Amino acid sequence: MSFCAHRSTVKILFWSLCLVGLAFFWGVGVPVAGSVLAQQPTGSIPTVTGTPPGPFVTVYTNLLQVRVYAGPSSYTYPPVGILMAGQQVPALGKTADGEWILVRYISIASKQAWVYAPYVSISSSSGALPVVEPPPLPTPLTTPTIDPTLAAAFPAEGTSARLPTFTPPPTIAIPTFVEESTFAIVRFPIGMVIFGLVFLGIFGAIIALTRGR
Repeated sequence: MSFCAHRSTVKILFWSLCLVGLAFFWGVGVPVAGSVLAQQPTGSIPTVTGTPPGPFVTVYTNLLQVRVYAGPSSYTYPPVGILMAGQQVPALGKTADGEWILVRYISIASKQAWVYAPYVSISSSSGALPVVEPPPLPTPLTTPTIDPTLAAAFPAEGTSARLPTFTPPPTIAIPTFVEESTFAIVRFPIGMVIFGLVFLGIFGAIIALTRGR
């Protein structure tokens, strides 16, 4: 066999292998029409919604935000976060009087918080919420102590002393004013006074008539 014939045989084998490989990859990569690949999912994909399952509460939209607390009281328990207007969270329980609702709050370690019931609307299925006992009161950050120096300066027990005897004040004598006349007033009957005046008038008239003659 000559060198040229051998070279032609190698080329024929090379191109034959290329064609076989191309046909193999083409048959695997391109599916036949109507066939279903095993990798394609056959089930439906569930739709994710924002409504929590089970009982839930919704913050009223007329409130900008409301606070949630570590327990069912805004005085004895500290605030642990907030809920925005219209936000919905799962409801887990309520107090015996129904004024506070225990909700799921994932922003803290316990994953639970309490919200004041008048600030939220409760779903229709929340009527069966169980009554939950409130958590123990938090430990105060500082314990009040009494300074011994100040305690010694202000003794708790005062010295006993006898109160002074109460003496009522003397009675105040209010003087009364009596009008005294310098001259002695002689009182005559009013009829005698009138009779004397009439007599003097008649006497004067007689004297005047006598002189007129």
